[in-house]
Amino acid sequence: MRSPSVGFTGILVLLVFLSACCSSTHGSLETEKTFAIIKPDGLLGNYTDDIKRTIVEYGFRILKEKIVQLDEGTVKSFYAEHSSKSFFSSLIKYMTSGPVLIMVLEKDNAIADWRALMGPTDASKAKITHPHSIRAKCGLDMEKNCVHGSDSPKSAQREISFFFKELSAEFLLKLIVVFSKENGRKGISTHSLTC
Repeated sequence: MRSPSVGFTGILVLLVFLSACCSSTHGSLETEKTFAIIKPDGLLGNYTDDIKRTIVEYGFRILKEKIVQLDEGTVKSFYAEHSSKSFFSSLIKYMTSGPVLIMVLEKDNAIADWRALMGPTDASKAKITHPHSIRAKCGLDMEKNCVHGSDSPKSAQREISFFFKELSAEFLLKLIVVFSKENGRKGISTHSLTC
C-alpha cells in the first residue's frame, strides 16, 4: 500500500494550522527577532560586556552570537544598498578594521526597541539628544558609532540569514506564507510564524 504524499497543499494546511495556533491573537506572546552588530570600535574599545549587559537588562534575549573578522567582499555584499553613497569605501575600511560581534536578538518589538536603545546614527548627536543610548556612550561620530541594527522586519530577515544560515529555514517558512497570501489564500498571517 502506497503512503499518501504531502504536497504543497499539505504543507500550506500545516502552516495555516500553525498560524492559527501560534498567532498573538490566540493568546501566545509573539516575539520579534532583529540583527545587531557590535562594530570594531565597540569590540576593540572593550564596550562588549557593557553593551551585552544593557541588551539583557532591556529585556532582549541573545539567541545567537559570534565574533567574526569581516572581509571586503562580505562587507560589500552586506551593505550593498549603500554602494552608490559617498561613504561606502570608508564604511568598508572601517568594518574590516577589526573583528565584530554579530548577534540575533529577540523580544517583543525587538527592531524598534533595539534601534531606540542604540540611539541616533550620528554618535556625536546622540551624546546631546540621547545621552543614555549605546551610541552616545560608546560611539564617536556618524561612521564610528559602535553598533548596527536592522531597520525593518525585511532587513532583519535578510541580515540574520546573511550571517546565520541555520536560521534561514524560519524565513523560508515565512516566504511560503507570504507567497501563499499573495496568491489569494486567506487566513494566513505573515507575522504568526515565530520559531
